[in-house]
Amino acid sequence: MTYALTTEKIGKSYTIGHMRRKHTLNLREVLAKNARSLVQRLRHPLSSNRELFDIEEFWALRDINLKVTPGERVGLIGRNGAGKSTLLKILSRITEPTTGRARLYGRVSALLQVGTGFHPELTGRENIFLNGAVLGMGRREIQGKFDEIVAFSEVEQFLDTPVKRYSSGMYVRLAFAVAAHLDPEILLVDEVLAVGDIDFQKKCLGRMNTVADQGRTILFVSHNMAAISRLCNRVVLLDKGRIIQEGDPETIIQAYFAQGEQSSGLLVLKPENKPGAQIEEIGIANEDEQFSSSVKVHRDFFLHLRFRVHEKLDQARVAISVLTQDGTTVFVTMHTDENPGEKRELLPGDYRARVRVPAHFLNVGTYSLNVQIIGRRPGYGRVKLDHAQQALNFRVEQTGTISLEVNASRPGVVTPILSWSLEQ
Repeated sequence: MTYALTTEKIGKSYTIGHMRRKHTLNLREVLAKNARSLVQRLRHPLSSNRELFDIEEFWALRDINLKVTPGERVGLIGRNGAGKSTLLKILSRITEPTTGRARLYGRVSALLQVGTGFHPELTGRENIFLNGAVLGMGRREIQGKFDEIVAFSEVEQFLDTPVKRYSSGMYVRLAFAVAAHLDPEILLVDEVLAVGDIDFQKKCLGRMNTVADQGRTILFVSHNMAAISRLCNRVVLLDKGRIIQEGDPETIIQAYFAQGEQSSGLLVLKPENKPGAQIEEIGIANEDEQFSSSVKVHRDFFLHLRFRVHEKLDQARVAISVLTQDGTTVFVTMHTDENPGEKRELLPGDYRARVRVPAHFLNVGTYSLNVQIIGRRPGYGRVKLDHAQQALNFRVEQTGTISLEVNASRPGVVTPILSWSLEQ
């Protein structure tokens, strides 16, 4: 059988350090320790103070065996840190594997981050030719595609402006246009499409479909399950650097969501020094207000959110979106829904939010949550301050009671109990 690419036991390891935890030192011990450290640095100025760290070997990928045939559209999914982007970097020759090898048959075009291969000081026009040359194209070949690239990117007005002045959306439009229009046999695309707007994302997916219909091969990394479902004919699920399952999109996407159902129903986010506001906790609570990743269809449940505001925010909006497995938005709720003209100002401090979802509203199935905080900081415009995409998965379950026959036989994402008036 002919393959577009193959990997054989690909592994990638990194060396990372951890600060050692020691007992609390008194003043005399601190002074003695610092004196020893100073003497050591004077004697060996190029040596690092390794006694403070424990060295660990971390495997980002382990035993990756993958075979992709020409024209296949393969999606790579998994949680953050699963190894998806590392695999694409190895396939695009940005980094070398620690073990194993990868073979690619044909010209490779990679779009792994916004503006890959672009020089910020050069104009958009110059970067098209530069990036095309990096991908192995001749000048005449690039000129033949030039007008099509510019039209697709929609940056014609700024074509002779240095790309360092482009917005992130303009940057990614031009970068994707170059990567997708220079006739690669293999196209590697990471989660860069999240930068573009909805219309541009649709255009990109359409272009990738066109590339695949021409017999090209696509490897696509994304957290957008709707895009994965529409584009890919095979999906590979990674977890902790290993392939744990692969197959048709529907089956593998369900397995991906099932990973989140094993959680406690509470996601505590790592503290970061984000300006404006920081999301700290996202949770699902049952009717007893206990965190759980599984709730009953005939009972109320609650969406839980805890966040911190670092500075006064005007025109603030805290929003929670509930999505289906394929990424379709079921509904969006905001903290200003009941009083649109109030609570638009958030003062610095810690906040907790609880949203009640009524019984029989969501049908049986698996869902995920998006959360975002938008507001205007002093001296800045109104911007997205923090967000969490498909951060927490949960399942609405049937219980088998007679009262639930209303949900058991009807399709739909929502199955509300509505008031009827029936007269004869």
